[in-house]
Amino acid sequence: MATSVDDLLPAPVADTLQGMVPGLGADGRPRPDAPLVAVTGVTGYVGGRLVPELLAAGYRVRAIARHPDRLRGRDWYGDAEVVAADAADPEQIRAALDGTQVAYYLIHSLGSGPRFEATDRHTALVFGQAARDAGVGRIVYLGGLYPEGEDLSPHLASRTEVGEILLASGVPTTVLRAAVILGSGSASFEMMRYLTERLPAMTVPRWVENRIQPIAIRDVLRYLVGSAAMSPDVSRGFDIGGPDVLTYRDMMQRYAEAADLKRRIIVGVPVLTPKLSSLWVSLVTPVPGGLARPLVESLVHEVVCDEHDIAEHVPDPPDGLIGFDRAVRLALRRVHDAAVTTRWSSAAVPGAPSDPLPSDPDWAGGSLFVDERRVTVDASPAALWRVLEAVGGERGWYSWGLAWRIRGLADRLVGGPGLRRGRRDPLQLLVDDAVDFWRVEEIEEGSLIRLRAEMRVPGLAWLELRVEPTGSPDAAPTVFAQRALFHPKGLLGQVYWWSVYPFHGIVFGGMQRNIARAAESAERARTDRRVSAAGGS
Repeated sequence: MATSVDDLLPAPVADTLQGMVPGLGADGRPRPDAPLVAVTGVTGYVGGRLVPELLAAGYRVRAIARHPDRLRGRDWYGDAEVVAADAADPEQIRAALDGTQVAYYLIHSLGSGPRFEATDRHTALVFGQAARDAGVGRIVYLGGLYPEGEDLSPHLASRTEVGEILLASGVPTTVLRAAVILGSGSASFEMMRYLTERLPAMTVPRWVENRIQPIAIRDVLRYLVGSAAMSPDVSRGFDIGGPDVLTYRDMMQRYAEAADLKRRIIVGVPVLTPKLSSLWVSLVTPVPGGLARPLVESLVHEVVCDEHDIAEHVPDPPDGLIGFDRAVRLALRRVHDAAVTTRWSSAAVPGAPSDPLPSDPDWAGGSLFVDERRVTVDASPAALWRVLEAVGGERGWYSWGLAWRIRGLADRLVGGPGLRRGRRDPLQLLVDDAVDFWRVEEIEEGSLIRLRAEMRVPGLAWLELRVEPTGSPDAAPTVFAQRALFHPKGLLGQVYWWSVYPFHGIVFGGMQRNIARAAESAERARTDRRVSAAGGS
């Protein structure tokens, strides 16, 4: 029998923190008098995984997000208190932190443009002041591991500055400093994974010889949960890392071994600058250039822990910290089992449109171009829905694949996510999931999927896929309605719409026809199985 990911990681991290966490009540839920903790960054990679771990540890959780409706599909949504607040707005974040004992600061503006340092600085100052005013007992921040006495990359320098700001806030603060985080869906892991899997031979920059102390996401979460119980007199930074110190070259070779790949041929060259390296990474992996560059720039430094003082406050687990090889196997098992709960793409692309879809085509916000198509499909609503929910990623977009690939490549060249971002799960969608260069903005189970474009376009764009039963919800035929909407930004937006409009018949028309055929094929297969089962009974 195949080993499932649940067999590999059967228990929440709190099970190795007995006596440090509140524990659950008799009903299996946090007790009403349990400490209330606030978590920011809950739509991101680490924050989305931290919330269920805190709940399992017995803490009451207040999840803070600018757009809390995007959290509706999360398994923990009904167990946490979800509130709307912008961490950079003093009044909003002060109200959101009111009554909480611990506040997790998991926000950073990675890859968000040239002013990300100023954004991070402002948000950290506002948050620290709000936490002090609200009487928060502790701030916990996950920052980056960095070498002392070196000129840091802008990304590492900003994360270091944020930690210093929070430590100076007057609230006892725990700053956890981690290097590469190993876990299914993390940007660092995905970058290493795709470089190793796609390139049996490669030329690499000199930084692949720098030493790195990676850490498994499970151990990061354990330190985060355990930090909530630190004594009020502890306010400092801690280096956190796994048991192995490796070069990036070693990491790629050991990944290849864990993934049953042949040993990679890796040739170092001195001419690849971080800028060129990030462009190379963005072309080979799903990680877009805007995110790849700060990751690459951080790897220019050797990042190895100088101390392990965290063990005095959060003791190592009985079986020890997770080593590199096991962390990779666990991550790969989650990928293969489609059990990746959050990904680096869980966070929206910086600069992408986030305005809600206008509910009326006569939107007062300005021009709204619409391309609407409807077709009757000889399939049940359920069969059509299954095809729609699996669109994108490995299955593609059911029309003129070359055109989609060219559009994706063009988007990556201007800093967008392109098509390589893929999907979190090959079959199931949740609100706020990334699907290639789209973001799931709305799902009405069985009837509507609304996707918002995160590609670089001069305006706001959406694609709606709708299932409309014509009679019984279990029987054919069904109407498949498809709408592309675009709100142009200035003259350039107008020009963009009319320049691509002639191709809509090929791209969107072909997509609709092929999705209809796929649904009809699935319906026939289901009918054949029924007939076969009836004949054999």
